[in-house]
Amino acid sequence: MVKRISVAGGALDVAEISLGCMRIADMTPEEADVHIHSSLEAGIDFFDHADIYAGGKAEEVFGNVLANNSGLRDKMHIQTKCGIVPGVMFDFSKEHIISSVEGSIKRLKTDYVDVLLLHRPDTLMEPEEIAEAFDNLEQRGLVKHFGVSNLNPLQIELLKKNVKQPLLFNQLQLSIMVSGMIDAGFNVNMTNAPSVVHDGGILEYSRLHDMTIQPWSPFQYGFFEGVFLGNDKFPELNKVINRLADEKGVADTAIAIAWLLRHPAKMQPVVGTTNTKRLLDIAKASDITLSRQEWYEIYLAAGNKLP
Repeated sequence: MVKRISVAGGALDVAEISLGCMRIADMTPEEADVHIHSSLEAGIDFFDHADIYAGGKAEEVFGNVLANNSGLRDKMHIQTKCGIVPGVMFDFSKEHIISSVEGSIKRLKTDYVDVLLLHRPDTLMEPEEIAEAFDNLEQRGLVKHFGVSNLNPLQIELLKKNVKQPLLFNQLQLSIMVSGMIDAGFNVNMTNAPSVVHDGGILEYSRLHDMTIQPWSPFQYGFFEGVFLGNDKFPELNKVINRLADEKGVADTAIAIAWLLRHPAKMQPVVGTTNTKRLLDIAKASDITLSRQEWYEIYLAAGNKLP
């Protein structure tokens, strides 16, 4: 059973692994029903959506499962995101945020979402306008909690000038092979490539401000370049991961997620699989705790070097 984490000092109690629903649009109603129920049975009760996933169809498929299962909604937390107009712009305007949430709620066939994230930074964002949108959504009972995705510390601080609701989450790309926010922390006071801080120190900022990082694409390398597990490009990494998986009696996917869960930042990885068996294999990551030495062995096997 997947363990729980307390978010922002108890504001939310949720599973430490989240199921990303971007690809659920490709599932049949029967497959989606089994997948969602299996997730809940494994203890994964947090489901991540976005208004743009499959043009809204992902939320529709999920909503149909809720509509056909009385009482199911009360057993889960639903998160959605807004702010991307694909191929056109990012939009954090009050009108777009409110209309996007209203659309998501309609497609999800629910009365509210537990969490709303602003999806990617909009350089034209006006904190006053976003604050009005958040107040509107909260007062109408449409959104319980708020957060961001892919924002850096100063952008978050800018929002906080006017937004009064706590920002509980930041969804960021992070995996064994995409570890820039970790690399910079090792290479302080140096001039090598890993020392470059690309994200404003978001890892440390998140810990200081009780924001839960939600790593997305935890099995990917690069920016959607592919999966590193079982990939011939990374023989040493897979050798170490497979050895640890055999020793602990779990799948390689569980080791990759356990590596993220081992970090004291208490992250909540978002896994987007639509393979139910694979999901249950991933859930076993919650049953193991990598030692400090094992964590570093994986980090080094990924091609990283310690100063």
